[in-house]
Amino acid sequence: MVVNRPLEQCHIAVEGAIGVGKTTLARQLADRLASDLLQEDASNNPFIELFYQDMQRHALSVQLSFLFSRIRQWQGIHQQELFTKGLISDYLFAKDRLFATVTLSDEELALYDQVARCVSVKIPRPDLVIYLQADFKVILERARKRSRPMERGMTPDYLRDIATAYDKFFFHYQETPLLIVQTDRLNFADNPEDINTLIERIGSMRSGTEFWADHT
Repeated sequence: MVVNRPLEQCHIAVEGAIGVGKTTLARQLADRLASDLLQEDASNNPFIELFYQDMQRHALSVQLSFLFSRIRQWQGIHQQELFTKGLISDYLFAKDRLFATVTLSDEELALYDQVARCVSVKIPRPDLVIYLQADFKVILERARKRSRPMERGMTPDYLRDIATAYDKFFFHYQETPLLIVQTDRLNFADNPEDINTLIERIGSMRSGTEFWADHT
């Protein structure tokens, strides 16, 4: 197994595009492994609803707000020394800039990068990243199904851009062990018993990046 310690003591980050099911999986993994859970709470971002109403106008504000919020979360994790047990997070800290590359103009991205460098803190790398991948049509259907009021302004083009950015990011990702899970036919929200199968799949990993798809 590429993870060098018991999963119950690991930090596992679950990632994926909007609506793909990362928060559901993170909660189930935390419960199954008796680990702490770190969740991103987009509803606490004061600019998120404004962003979906006018993305161009509020993109920088929403990105900086997310950046500061995530830094505060990780500072709290460090101070509480929660890594004495396992931790499951429903995002990878690097995703902050991933969204910024999609939503910001070149000038705004340069400013964002300047701010990020000034406020940067040491973020520990996860022991494993699970990237939930899905066909765009599946992502669009799941995003619509959850029907969150603040997300009603999302356009299919925006979702497609985000999904494409995720695929490109993880195509080149080599920072930690990575398991890419194809979820077109695998939905942990509908089949929570698949968690055990996923844990077995993690245990069988022999290389830094592997792919898993359920073809049943």
